Amino acid sequence: MEQRTAVILSGGLGTRLKPFTNAIPKPLLPIGEKAVLEIQIERLAKAGFERIFLATNYKAEYIENFFGDGSRYGVSLIVSKEDKPLGTAGPLKLLEDRIQEPFLVMNGDILTLLDFDAMYRYACENDSIFTAGVKKIIMPYAFGNILFDGDEITQVQEKPDIITYALAGIYIMKKEIFDLIPDNEYYGIDQLIRKMLAEGKKVIKYDIREYWLDIGRIDDYEKAQEDFKPFID
Repeated sequence: MEQRTAVILSGGLGTRLKPFTNAIPKPLLPIGEKAVLEIQIERLAKAGFERIFLATNYKAEYIENFFGDGSRYGVSLIVSKEDKPLGTAGPLKLLEDRIQEPFLVMNGDILTLLDFDAMYRYACENDSIFTAGVKKIIMPYAFGNILFDGDEITQVQEKPDIITYALAGIYIMKKEIFDLIPDNEYYGIDQLIRKMLAEGKKVIKYDIREYWLDIGRIDDYEKAQEDFKPFID
């Protein structure tokens, strides 16, 4: 089987998680007895990812010292450091000469039970160079919705749910993607997707039906403490 590579974006400042992130970077925040990033690495290793790049900026030395070379997780860990903040897509350009195969990219603040192997295989089999994981979000609407004809109310819909589909912060990309990312420039994955669409390039979605949580805010981080503990080995 071809070597599988993943990139975990681990350079965020974690401003919405202060004061927790004053002392340690967001990806090292604990869930139970394990760090968020540790959980991600272990799950990627189980899915056959042998080489994992950690794209770092804020408190990079903490991450490097914590994980070492990755041997205790059965993977090769390589820390890639930004000299300046490069957003979510910009750090990938630094790895252009080191990655030839399709690779997974994920945010360092995502907890999920996603079948990474299934998503990777799906992405490799389609003809797009970019596959985005998407998550269906159902938000209860707080008010009854009124339908009317002129001034006459014709119907009351009781608190209909609002359904959206969010970028889940997990992507599979092929090496051609590097040609679309500018050098040494702050550049986001949302910008990259918009550029691809503007140029008529195909972007594929992959529905994430498994557990998924972005722990970018304090209330989500606290929720993760309860939700994810049963799944930690």
